[in-house]
Amino acid sequence: MNKFGRRTQWWLHLPMAIVALLFLAPLLWMLSTAFKSPEDIIAGLVALRWWPNPITLENFTGVLNKVEEFPVWQWMGNSVFISLAATALVLTVDSLAAFAYSRLHWRGRDRLFSILVATMLVPGQVLLIPSYLLIRALGLFDTYGALILPAGAGAFGVFLLRQFFLTIPVELEEAARLDGCGPLGVFRHVILPLSRPALATLGIFTFMGTWNAFEGPLIFTDSLSMRTLPIGITIFQGRYNTEYGPMMAAAALAAIPIIIAFLLFQKQIIKGISLTGLAGR
Repeated sequence: MNKFGRRTQWWLHLPMAIVALLFLAPLLWMLSTAFKSPEDIIAGLVALRWWPNPITLENFTGVLNKVEEFPVWQWMGNSVFISLAATALVLTVDSLAAFAYSRLHWRGRDRLFSILVATMLVPGQVLLIPSYLLIRALGLFDTYGALILPAGAGAFGVFLLRQFFLTIPVELEEAARLDGCGPLGVFRHVILPLSRPALATLGIFTFMGTWNAFEGPLIFTDSLSMRTLPIGITIFQGRYNTEYGPMMAAAALAAIPIIIAFLLFQKQIIKGISLTGLAGR
């Protein structure tokens, strides 16, 4: 690469690095505040000082040790269980629906799929009251079912997987049918093994969305033991004052599983996003 090419790349990478730092600024401020004392937090807000002085772990110990007042471990367990269960349910339901919309031929398929995609334009807040009334009527209020079942399927997941399924060659499906596979056999032995990038993409998106969900757990639960981490963090925000140190420490703990999941599956996410838009028939 010549000198001009290196200089051009440098000028391209510099704005990208600045934008990346801007996106990372809230995360860095959260981590910095989590390791500050209350006095240092106030002084840091006035002087815009990022680095903690001195570094302390009292916010983390206070959050983790006061289990009666702040049951963080139970909230963490609730978040993990609900996110994993909702992710498994979404992958199961959406993959079956996407297979029906992409591989099976039945009357009204394309028209019904258009209606399904149109529901993506409806804001989720519009469905909160009907969902609340339905959950109340079914006796699921303040249970795990109230947080798992409403997130069990969505038009976005069906659309994402359908677009990916359409990129799989039809010849593979025909070969499987010649070997005696029915529709479920084709789905299990051909479609699913070749759709791991798209499934990983949908899985991580669902896990992250369920983990960070706020409105559903706030409305569909009432007891302290059923709270999830995002709802539990709001306890540190009182009517007259806010405990910024413990709140940021709890937020840092809540961000760890999401960061780990993204680092483990980032290749599958990028590959899945790049391939799901290739087919549009």
